[in-house]
Amino acid sequence: MNVEHASARLIDGYARGGTDLAADELWALEDHLEGCRVCRDRLSDAVTAGAPAVAALTEAVWSDLRHDIAAATPAPPRRLRARLSAWTTPAMTPWLAMVLAVTLLALLLDVTGPGSGAGSAVGSGQVSLMLLLAPVLPVCGVAASWSRGLDPAYELTSSTPRAGLQLVLRRTASVLAVVIPTLLAGGWATGVTAAQWLLPCLAFTSVTLALGGIIGVSRAAAVLVAVWAAVVVAPTLATSRTAVALGTDGMPVWGLVLALGVTVVIVRRSAYTTPGAHR
Repeated sequence: MNVEHASARLIDGYARGGTDLAADELWALEDHLEGCRVCRDRLSDAVTAGAPAVAALTEAVWSDLRHDIAAATPAPPRRLRARLSAWTTPAMTPWLAMVLAVTLLALLLDVTGPGSGAGSAVGSGQVSLMLLLAPVLPVCGVAASWSRGLDPAYELTSSTPRAGLQLVLRRTASVLAVVIPTLLAGGWATGVTAAQWLLPCLAFTSVTLALGGIIGVSRAAAVLVAVWAAVVVAPTLATSRTAVALGTDGMPVWGLVLALGVTVVIVRRSAYTTPGAHR
């Protein structure tokens, strides 16, 4: 397998303190150094040659720590909570609980409301709350998973080399892993097929992330939920008819929106390493 190593310019610039490197180059290099021993050795050689005082200081510190490290007790294996911390934040738990509670409430109203019964909410023209809320339910969890105001450790998280798109997608995946199975169960109970809500759900999530790279994930989520409530939810409840946007004719449009959102996220992936993405 061919591995692309960092250029000599990046290594030398980083050894001098990284002041002459662009922010995206600096973050990419630090991320690469975590997994590339060859480039770490090259960096060590560059520091020794270009900054002997730093190399001497590092060697002095290491000589003092070597004995303590050898005598230290090995750390215990990472627990499940520690592993989950790479995918979730403490702030996500109450938000996900709220999303699940709203889903269960919508399911209860669909099952016990007028005209209830498998398939009646869709087939008879009655409004299905499950279908109406499904597209925006993950958005709240996604906003909580990458919010400056809700994550108590956001300063530490945002300062790491892996704080960009990779972490955003991890936390988004953890939200979808909880919400989508719940919606599948609710859709099965009410007769709402997954095809009707899954594409809008994924499309809304991708657009939230796409706008999040511009105005912040939390703000993007608030804007999209407000637009959905005004354009779809309010007219649907007023007319007691499921909106055309949630019908089978709207599926190609949702697919296009999903593709557009994913494309924007990929093109603007460097935007998620800036503080603006935490708003």
